[in-house]
Amino acid sequence: MELRLASPSELSILESLARQIWPQAYANIISPAQIEFMLNWMYSCETLQKQQAEGHEFYILALDGHDIGFIALEWVHEAHAVFKRQLKINKLYVLTEFQGKGAGRVLVEKATERALATACEAIFLQVNKVNPAKNFYLQLGFQVREEAVFDIGNGFVMDDYIMEVQL
Repeated sequence: MELRLASPSELSILESLARQIWPQAYANIISPAQIEFMLNWMYSCETLQKQQAEGHEFYILALDGHDIGFIALEWVHEAHAVFKRQLKINKLYVLTEFQGKGAGRVLVEKATERALATACEAIFLQVNKVNPAKNFYLQLGFQVREEAVFDIGNGFVMDDYIMEVQL
């Protein structure tokens, strides 16, 4: 597996992968209308370009020359948090046929590498409470820090666990 930092011209790959992955990953978790709303909100090239300009890093995972997944990283400074400098995994997705084959682990290892290189004290992420991916994160040492419900507009909410691993 090869991992590369996404260039601005490759952000459309993330949108394309998300549009392939999300309908399957969230079919039994949220409505098709919410899936479409969130894809338009979180994965438009405009949104991804803005995030990249703000310092988010996007990595694309490829296998035999085919893009199979990605991760998005954001550095967070919270003055009132237990950890002052944290790395947030904003997005982590792998095509269904490559799940369970080490691809997700490669992506989390990249997050850990970047967190350590930038003096972060923890890595955290949000995962829907009923998403089976929660078990993957638990296997990697993440723990549930808190539960949170986020109103994202249009009558939709994200009902998530915030999970973290201390470094």
